[in-house]
Amino acid sequence: MKVLYFAWVRERVGKAEEALDPPPAVATVADLIAWLSQRGDEYAHAFEKPKVIRAAIDRMHVNQDTTIAGAREIAFFPPMTGG
Repeated sequence: MKVLYFAWVRERVGKAEEALDPPPAVATVADLIAWLSQRGDEYAHAFEKPKVIRAAIDRMHVNQDTTIAGAREIAFFPPMTGG
């Protein structure tokens, strides 16, 4: 699956996107965040407050308890404010 990072999540991870194949135990968005957090210091820093991270699967906003099975693209971004 393709994983996209936006705003300060991208800045902290150090890349805008990457192709990943998480292990089968990674079943939900929350699981993916936890798994990513273990991939290195930059990921740990980006996902240090997982509850504030927002996610979209295949361009649809989802909750962190949403399953990722079959997802082609998952995007992570910080909370957005109006403007």
